[in-house]
Amino acid sequence: MAGTADLRVMIVEDQAILAMELEMVLTDAGCDVVGCAMDRAGAFAVADRERPDLALVDVNLLDGLTGPQIAKRLVEEYGSAVVFLTANPEQIPEGFAGALGAVSKPFDEQTIQGVVAFARQFIRLKTVGAPPRRFRLAPWLTTPPADVAPH
Repeated sequence: MAGTADLRVMIVEDQAILAMELEMVLTDAGCDVVGCAMDRAGAFAVADRERPDLALVDVNLLDGLTGPQIAKRLVEEYGSAVVFLTANPEQIPEGFAGALGAVSKPFDEQTIQGVVAFARQFIRLKTVGAPPRRFRLAPWLTTPPADVAPH
């Protein structure tokens, strides 16, 4: 889908091989991967420079359990949509720190493609579609804010 990327995505993941795999899947799904980071400082450097539409954020990174802090700031300051990726779903903060939802590791290409489609609809149309398989929807999306059309 070269030349048709319509979603600027950043990856915040401290496992380099997983980040590379995600980059390939996201590119195939029509996304422009604008950067990868392994910790909080790297994530904000990419966000400052690139202003991503979507961020896939691991909960527990090289610098500790910083994924929720990163997610909250990306949503509030940059207007990015966030999806958590985690091997430890119990570490996802109550309320999801503004994230759309979470995918448990390990995941497959089909799951990530579904998450991208879900996020794309949310970002572009401000509507909440059916959550993809293996995607845990954030509680706040079951009662979306007034500026998000009913689903």
